[in-house]
Amino acid sequence: MYNRRKSRVVRIGGVPIGGDSPITIQSMTNTKTADVAATVAQIKALTDAGCEIVRVTVNTKEAAEGFKQIRRQIDHIPLVADIHFDHHMAIAAIDAGADKIRINPGNIGSLERVKAVADAARKRGIPIRVGVNSGSLEQDLVDKFNGPSAQGLAESALRNVRILEDLDFDNIVISMKASNIPMTLSAHQILAPQVDYPLHIGITEAGTLYSGTIKSTAGLAGLLTQGMGDTLRISLTADPVEEVRAAKELLQSLRLRNFGPEIISCPTCGRTEVDLIPLAEDVRRRIAHITAPISIAIMGCAVNGPGEARECDIGIACGKGSGILFKKGQVVRKIPEADMADVLLEEIEKMIGGE
Repeated sequence: MYNRRKSRVVRIGGVPIGGDSPITIQSMTNTKTADVAATVAQIKALTDAGCEIVRVTVNTKEAAEGFKQIRRQIDHIPLVADIHFDHHMAIAAIDAGADKIRINPGNIGSLERVKAVADAARKRGIPIRVGVNSGSLEQDLVDKFNGPSAQGLAESALRNVRILEDLDFDNIVISMKASNIPMTLSAHQILAPQVDYPLHIGITEAGTLYSGTIKSTAGLAGLLTQGMGDTLRISLTADPVEEVRAAKELLQSLRLRNFGPEIISCPTCGRTEVDLIPLAEDVRRRIAHITAPISIAIMGCAVNGPGEARECDIGIACGKGSGILFKKGQVVRKIPEADMADVLLEEIEKMIGGE
């Protein structure tokens, strides 16, 4: 489908990224890490939503102690420690059992400090994500390219990767993020041919739930359809669970992962003779527990409805106050509007139950 960029495999706890591994979904807690109970609860909520790797900030001694306690309670999902500036926090997180750490070697400080972090990660056998953001580029690269730029992002990432390689450390994941979509795309196009490390992709500071989801989808789809991206985070100013939901929908819509049913429903128009919008929403809510990869059509009129419904595993093509139920391309029966949701759900349960 898409010619995926070839990359080496890196393991985050028990989850492989890169190579032919599935593109994994990440998110990050927004609780205070020192608040262990709240952070553990949010990690569990993220896991329940389908998150596969969780990142936690470790920015203070209290956060480092909290991370240690969180690690003792969380063993069902890889934990990544997010580190900036203080190499002591990185080492503390590694010692506490982090499955990966995210740093920018350029803001950790001296080479000796970077070496200490690399040595600790090597000893524990965990990877380091070199995370470069447009908002924290090294000043010499900002000056060189007259501000944040795609070239600066790629050069910064490559520079910091070489620092680790020179320290005989190559268990690396790379990310380059900006809130500017063209800049992010161009940075990956520059860097990707030069390295074979897995790429963690995202559009940083994308915005609130609605606008941020659209912006992230626009940028990430651009990368994914070019074969770039081994793990991703959709960054939203919202409940982190919404990041996971959006990421699942994105990957499924691109046919890169399958997490459950896909609803194909029409946008409605003046030809629609039933109250289709609440019908589609009702079905969506009631199939949330289903993981079977089936396609469900909910169509509002006779123009495209029968054709779309026939192409799906199951569906309804609506007419005036009623609809025709299709299963595997065959007409089953006519259903009155009031019974559509219930009948459709019953038939879906039968289908996934093997009847």
